[in-house]
Amino acid sequence: MTFDGVEIPDWLQPLAKASEEVDPKLLSRFLPPDDPSVRQSAVLILLADGNDGPEVLLTERAWTLRRHAGQMAFPGGGVDPEDGTGDEGLVRTALREAEEETGLDPAGVVPFAIWPALWVPVSNFGVSPVLAWWREPSPVAVVDPAEVASVHTVPVSALVDPANRISCLHPSGFTGPAFTVGDLYIWGFTAGLLDKLLVLGGWARDWDPSVVVPLPDRLVEAAWRSEGRRPEDVRRLTAIEHDLGRPDGDESEGVE
Repeated sequence: MTFDGVEIPDWLQPLAKASEEVDPKLLSRFLPPDDPSVRQSAVLILLADGNDGPEVLLTERAWTLRRHAGQMAFPGGGVDPEDGTGDEGLVRTALREAEEETGLDPAGVVPFAIWPALWVPVSNFGVSPVLAWWREPSPVAVVDPAEVASVHTVPVSALVDPANRISCLHPSGFTGPAFTVGDLYIWGFTAGLLDKLLVLGGWARDWDPSVVVPLPDRLVEAAWRSEGRRPEDVRRLTAIEHDLGRPDGDESEGVE
C-alpha cells in the first residue's frame, strides 16, 4: 500500500486497510455536534518500528495547564488558519503541533490515514486523529515545559499486555479503558483511541475489564486545580471524590 509515493511497511498494512472506512461510532460515542463553536483540531498517532516491535509516541501534558493537566496524550492541538483546510490542513496541524511539543522532524513522518473527527466535550474540540508512520525517527524531548512535562515512545507490546490493562474509574462514575505502563497512567480520550488502535491494527489481546482502578489522586487534584480551586479546597474535594470513586463503595475512612 502506497501513500504519497511511499510504501508503508507490512506491519502497518492491516491498520491502514481498517482505517479506510472506519465507523466513527466505533471510535467513540462522542461525535462533534453540528455547532460552529466546536473548534477543529488534530492529533498525531505516530507509529514507529522500535527495537521490540511497533511503538507509539505519547506526551504527558504539563501539570500547570488549564485543561487536561497531567494527562497522557497524543501530540496535537487546534487548527491554525495558516494550516489550511481539509485533510491537508489536518495533517499540517498534527505535524506542526508534534514538532512544537516534541521537536520531531516532520520530514521523517509519513501520514497514511485520518480517522473521523471525535468530540471532547470538556474542551469543545472536534479532534481528527492523523495516523502516521515514523519512517525516520528523530530525537524527541520536551520543547516547552509549560506545555509538556515528558515525552515517551511506548511499545505496543506493553499496551497489549493484559497485566497493563485496566478499567479507569473516574470519581464522576465514568469507567473506560486505561493502561498502566511503568509510572504512566493512560486514560480518557487517549486511552480510548489506543484501545481502538490496537483492535484495528490487529494487535489487541484479551484482557479483563473488571479490573477497575480509580483515577489517581494526582490527576483528580489537577482537574480541581484547573477549575481555579484554592489549595485547601483541592485537598478536600479530592478526598471526597476519591471516596466516592472507590469500587467497593467503602467510605469508612471519611473525609478530612
